[in-house]
Amino acid sequence: MKLNIKNKFTTQLPADPNLENSRRQVTEACFSYVTPKHTSNPELLHVSPEMLNNLGLTKSDAESEKFLNVVTGNIVLENTTPYAMCYAGHQFGNWAGQLGDGRAINLFEVEHDQKNWVVQLKGAGETPYSRSADGLAVLRSSIREYLCSEAMHHLGVPTTRALSLALTGDKVLRDVMYNGNPEYEKGAIVSRVSPSFLRFGSYEIFAARQDHKNLKILVDFTIKEHFPHLGAPSKDIYTQFFSEVCARTLEMIIHWQRVGFVHGVMNTDNMSILGLTIDYGPYGWLEGFDCGWTPNTTDNQHKRYRYGNQPNIGLWNLYQLANALYPLIEDAKAMEAILETYTTNFESQSLAMMRSKLGLQSENASDVLLIQALEDALQLTETDMTIFFRQLSSFKPGKASEGLPLVNDAFYAPTELSDKIKAQWNAWFDRYAERLLTESISNSERVVKMNAVNPKYVLRNYMAQLAIDAADKGDNTLIDELFQMMKKPYDEQPQYEQWFAKRPEWARDKVGCSMLSCSS
Repeated sequence: MKLNIKNKFTTQLPADPNLENSRRQVTEACFSYVTPKHTSNPELLHVSPEMLNNLGLTKSDAESEKFLNVVTGNIVLENTTPYAMCYAGHQFGNWAGQLGDGRAINLFEVEHDQKNWVVQLKGAGETPYSRSADGLAVLRSSIREYLCSEAMHHLGVPTTRALSLALTGDKVLRDVMYNGNPEYEKGAIVSRVSPSFLRFGSYEIFAARQDHKNLKILVDFTIKEHFPHLGAPSKDIYTQFFSEVCARTLEMIIHWQRVGFVHGVMNTDNMSILGLTIDYGPYGWLEGFDCGWTPNTTDNQHKRYRYGNQPNIGLWNLYQLANALYPLIEDAKAMEAILETYTTNFESQSLAMMRSKLGLQSENASDVLLIQALEDALQLTETDMTIFFRQLSSFKPGKASEGLPLVNDAFYAPTELSDKIKAQWNAWFDRYAERLLTESISNSERVVKMNAVNPKYVLRNYMAQLAIDAADKGDNTLIDELFQMMKKPYDEQPQYEQWFAKRPEWARDKVGCSMLSCSS
């Protein structure tokens, strides 16, 4: 098992001099050295061949005992120094102070094919940032993170990746719904991979402590390693850096909205500086199209992180990052202009994204009203977002009356559609048909373009839960089936047709299928 190991993060950034693995406030440091906890009986459940290849590893490497021991924390490779990152954050809109990697341990960096990857274990034991937690993870959350990381990549959504999923052989005590009923669950570890795990909170912590020296060191490192095209760090380059982070963050969120993904915990410590989807906790995909839906039980009352509010929260979080970077830039007007551009760009990019979902290649002033009318109609009755848009590609402009029957499978209660609702839908299909007639592309071309942005398969919560339930009984076949299916989410894949279906009724209120807690 040969890896081209690099240690840029630990050699170029300030380290915590205290080597004790004790919970504490860590100052003037970007990370603390820490050793993963040994696992009693590790077992590899799944490996991503694509990520193996990205790291320069082979299938035979993944089958070795050494690989198993590395990705479960039992072996620390020579010339590597595992560490946990120090960062802070705003959680649910409130300043939470120091947070840090409480359940993640970064093992090393690998350079392969001119790309740099950080390999990390999630669930490998406590760190100085674990606070009152044990730093471990359980099988259900690990399966969800492993599958979703790779599924999002193949959906075309910027994301961190996953290398492996393994059982530890140890039991972990968890209160799954935070209701005072903890139970022991199977312990597991996901090996996560990303060009960087730096997040907004990595910069916030130095600004909050007025440690501008280390703030500059970290920002300079970030630009040099991850934004080298911007040039040598200076006030002007810091401004450009902030502008690009805003643009990447918006691009990521537009993709979320396109596929109906809801992150669930958009705290600033869960926002990647590279604009990648990071930290898969209580996420979910829209089943019924509902702008007010959140998958997070903790967020159920205020719904701060609901689907329709994700773009606004992205902007709110960028304001916090702007405050953190201000000591280096000291140009409020320039930063405000960049944040205003986010809002303007969201309007234009969101409209462009919705046009693509509707197969509209040209621009028309009436499109805003057409899209608004569609979103209103989608919320008249419970309507599955994924199925609706996928079926819509088969719509033919000359047959507007066939529109409603065409998307019938998307309705959760099709027999309960009132005449008033049907009339509203038929009126919309008439408008849509009229609009399509102004397009120059053929129906067959439009179908191809629509099916390239409207996935047929997404990792619905009930699907992940079925894989979790089976794996808990020792059957890992469903993990692999979903993993393979989600490699080509835009293809028809008739062998997986059973997964192109609405959430079953049994899953409507089942724990893990409708809403989830942050507990893992």
